[in-house]
Amino acid sequence: MSKRTVKSEIAGTVWKIEAPVGTRVDLDDTIMILESMKMEIPVLSPCRGTVAEIRVAETDAVTEGQPVAVVEAG
Repeated sequence: MSKRTVKSEIAGTVWKIEAPVGTRVDLDDTIMILESMKMEIPVLSPCRGTVAEIRVAETDAVTEGQPVAVVEAG
């Protein structure tokens, strides 16, 4: 199965992880929520599959383009 890396589209802080490792997700399901400038921005799954890795923790700062998760397609 192929693995898809999920990247942050913005710089901000990880506010909440919605789909921990092992969670089945569909296309565009929320994996985590980032907070930036008092706005909550969802990080969405790029495909249907299983969350294989979460590379950040709640309260971590992230940069734009930083890999934050991996979804195993399937």
